Amino acid sequence: MKVANILNSRKTWAWPYVLFLVLFVVLPLLLIVVYAFTDPQGNVTIQNFTKFFTTNEAVNTFIYSIAIALITTIICMLLGYPAAYIMAMSSFRTPQVMAMLFILPMWINFLLRTIATVELFHMFGIPLGEGALLFGMVYDFLPFMIYPIYNTLQKMDKSLIEAAHDLGANRAEVFTKVILPLSKPGIYSGVIMVFMPTVSTFAISELLTHNKITLFGSLIQRAFGEGGIQMWNYGAALSLIMLIIIGATSFFGQDDNGTDNQKGGML
Repeated sequence: MKVANILNSRKTWAWPYVLFLVLFVVLPLLLIVVYAFTDPQGNVTIQNFTKFFTTNEAVNTFIYSIAIALITTIICMLLGYPAAYIMAMSSFRTPQVMAMLFILPMWINFLLRTIATVELFHMFGIPLGEGALLFGMVYDFLPFMIYPIYNTLQKMDKSLIEAAHDLGANRAEVFTKVILPLSKPGIYSGVIMVFMPTVSTFAISELLTHNKITLFGSLIQRAFGEGGIQMWNYGAALSLIMLIIIGATSFFGQDDNGTDNQKGGML
């Protein structure tokens, strides 16, 4: 009887997840923090952060990476929202066909897709560079923008659209005053899912630019991979800076989203 009670307890089934979080989330983050604030000899220091903020190349790379991530996110949103809207508002088999078309490339490893993209550019004689980088970013991360928006639009109460039409609203007004505000949670999720990995990626930039363009993720990868153990502390500091930026973006986005929901509820 006691064994049955233990197995039926939710706390019992939560322990594997707690163990997973401790081993693969909490401990790695603690190691990053410890390495970021120490030198190779184990002494506490902020020299790793000072090195970053006083190195023009590192700061410029960080700003450039943020700009590339923002441009990629905007392009994905401009392309992804209409696709998600068509999928959500269409009938018959259109949503299923479009979903399959966007899912199929994701069945292949993203490195293989990127290498194939490089070969396509070579085949058509298109030079690799910033344009190829943006194309590769959008190609790899566009589905992560489409599906959150699609899921939000699909769950939207269609009677609200009918009510807006009955009240005299035209199509533009229905979209701007009903559909777009209700799809904000999906837009926010899509922006986060595209922006976060785009900021920290390095393989796509290295392959699609032949290392001509360096992103912030490449700096982190080189610090851990090519710099040797003496550069691990600096790499940890760069990783922590990236985590802080991403965490701050998520925090402020959630706060704004929650405020909007509260306002909507009050109205």
